[in-house]
Amino acid sequence: MTVRTRIAPSPTGDPHVGTAYIALFNMCFARQHGGQFILRIEDTDQARSTAESEQDILGALRWLGLDWDEGPDVGGPKGPYRQSERKDDYKAYALELVEKGHAFYCFRTPEELEQIREERKAAGLNPGIKGNLELSEDEVKAKLAAGQPYVIRMKVPDEGTCVIDDMLRGSIEIDWSQVDCQILLKSDGMPTYHLANVVDDHLMDITHVIRGEEWINSAPKHQLLYQYFDWDMPVLCHMPLLRNPDKSKLSKRKNPTSINYYERMGFLPEAVVNYLGRMGWSMPDESEKFSLEEMITNFDISRVSLGGPIFDVEKLSWLNGLWIRENLSEEDFATRLQQWSFNNEKMSPLIPHLKGRVDTFSDVVPLAGFMFSGMLNLATEDFNHNKLEEGQVKRVLQFALWKLEAQRHWTKDNIFADVKALSKAMELKMGEFNFPIFVAIAGTPNSWSVMDSMTLLGPDMTRARLRHALNLLGGFSKKETKRVEKEYQAILNKIEES
Repeated sequence: MTVRTRIAPSPTGDPHVGTAYIALFNMCFARQHGGQFILRIEDTDQARSTAESEQDILGALRWLGLDWDEGPDVGGPKGPYRQSERKDDYKAYALELVEKGHAFYCFRTPEELEQIREERKAAGLNPGIKGNLELSEDEVKAKLAAGQPYVIRMKVPDEGTCVIDDMLRGSIEIDWSQVDCQILLKSDGMPTYHLANVVDDHLMDITHVIRGEEWINSAPKHQLLYQYFDWDMPVLCHMPLLRNPDKSKLSKRKNPTSINYYERMGFLPEAVVNYLGRMGWSMPDESEKFSLEEMITNFDISRVSLGGPIFDVEKLSWLNGLWIRENLSEEDFATRLQQWSFNNEKMSPLIPHLKGRVDTFSDVVPLAGFMFSGMLNLATEDFNHNKLEEGQVKRVLQFALWKLEAQRHWTKDNIFADVKALSKAMELKMGEFNFPIFVAIAGTPNSWSVMDSMTLLGPDMTRARLRHALNLLGGFSKKETKRVEKEYQAILNKIEES
């Protein structure tokens, strides 16, 4: 059996543990069958994609030891492996579908589309865009000649049932009435995920697609596109979603989800891979601790359980401790510890902040300990401030968290600009605004510049500590969250107007 399987992480966010989980199972399947594992960067959203985020993803997967045979950094016969470098090809495929009668130009305005959604919702139908959307050939020519903006949508049946074959789930039936007329080519000429995904998988000879179950509802669109192009469709396998301990979908608000966070915390990559391998899968002998090589040797996709696997950080910590105690000699332990943080690369940026504040080297640990810690041991009274009420403290932490979650270029200047803009919009002095952030990040308001600390800690640890502090203070209820979100939007509008 020839196997070419791939992982296609979007570089628009953090290197998510869910991405690593899917990458691990793709790699194991490919290796077990003597096939090729391919990494493709889906960066068609140019407004959000950055070179830094791509390198973040590659670095995180490399740290875990998940090596690919073809990709943007190693090349290969089916390149380029960034969708942004293939963008000129997708339009031709969209136009081909229009010519074949399988897609159409759509000139509807946002207001018209919203009206369609409301009408369908009122009629008890799927609120997706569907129905009488096409124009006559003459109307299309006139609008194109006039330079009116358009998108290209695929045609989708209104009746009947789509049957999807899945390696784990067997036949999945989805009514065509639940499938909308998906946009294939956006008004800026860039493809949507659905078109680019199908075209690239075909051109790269992908034989098996192993992805998360959140893509099941998109499978009918993809199957239809393969039929429209008269191409063979890869074998599909939809993995169960990772869950929080409360069974909800894994999310950064309830669990640290970035691989960078676990690296920064000092977890062993072998232990993280081991734990991800146990997410819905088990070794034939049910052993809990195993290496990547052992997983590949014993891998069988049919052993994947469809129950939502629980990603429990406490269980991961226990397994990591097991790896440290059973697999690292004292010499290995010392080497790994040095590689983790106690080296010139990690220590040098701290020296300018420490040298002028210490009298002896023994003063360094009390001053800089927070830079080598995970979640800080904080108490609610640490956030008491004579000019800030508890509600204001929580809003400072929440607004700063939301603003910094949207930050794509993690630099001191950008962090300072975000914090200063929020402080001004909330009509708080910088010292007042920064107080709860100092405590959340350094454990005390009496530290060196919190902007420097956040820059050095990096986005993942910074955001995790802000969430930790917010959770310690009780956060916001669902009802409060809606109100706070509106307040935050008003703050953003105020910033934009200033």
